Amino acid sequence: MIIQTKEITNKVAQNLIEMNASLSDDMNYMINYANQLEKSETAKNVFKAIQENMRIANKKNRPICQDTGMVVAFVTMGQDVQIQGGGIEEAIQNGVHKGYLEGYLRKSVVDDPIIRNNTEDNTPAVIHYRVVKGDYLKIDLMAKGFGSENTSALKMLKPSDGIEGVKRFILDTIEKGAPNACAPIVIGIGIGGTFEKSALMAKEALLKPLYWHNEKKHFMKLEQELLQEANNMGIGPMGMGGSNTVLGVNILDYPTHIAGLPVAVNICCYVNRHRKVIFSD
Repeated sequence: MIIQTKEITNKVAQNLIEMNASLSDDMNYMINYANQLEKSETAKNVFKAIQENMRIANKKNRPICQDTGMVVAFVTMGQDVQIQGGGIEEAIQNGVHKGYLEGYLRKSVVDDPIIRNNTEDNTPAVIHYRVVKGDYLKIDLMAKGFGSENTSALKMLKPSDGIEGVKRFILDTIEKGAPNACAPIVIGIGIGGTFEKSALMAKEALLKPLYWHNEKKHFMKLEQELLQEANNMGIGPMGMGGSNTVLGVNILDYPTHIAGLPVAVNICCYVNRHRKVIFSD
């Protein structure tokens, strides 16, 4: 399969514009469902404002949130694919440039973490690559806001901490972060691997549909327990109280070293923006 870089650039740009104005079906469904379950009148009013904001954004093709995020891309590339017209990295970065300029989206990226000059086009994106067998290209795009990103955490637990230690760390992170992360939130969790692998899995877990569950029974059970216990905290939407703080919890796991138990928690607000760009025969 031959893919022209111009096609990649245009599809990345188009999807970034669209996903900043309209959330995925699973996110819309869970926000509506959480509102129906909510008992607190204050929380129901917050949900009403959230839904009205989403309706206007969708109708007028305007960003749901003023923080239009930093772009993260997970690229899965079949080894038989040929990219023509330049490199794939350049094509994706050009798509971010094009999308944020043409979509009049806020440019939030600075060129140096200390000096902090704005790059004025929201580049560079953070891009992760995976090469697999096959003849297709898939780009999972995310526009990650930093109000929630700043409440995320990673901890190198000891194996003796076990699943209860994992659970305590995750719930502590949610309790500290949710009031400042524009709840209701989505929780991506990475368990295992190494320091950086756990963080990468936590980020990638946010791309999973909210109805997805880890296939391993003990992790599926942990997902359900975390969702229930987090919602029992009473933090509620926007930290105003209520029974619906977390919309979903997704756990990804990976083998790890006998001496380690890395756990990463990546929190995302209800504006969990993600899209798939797929090229295949």
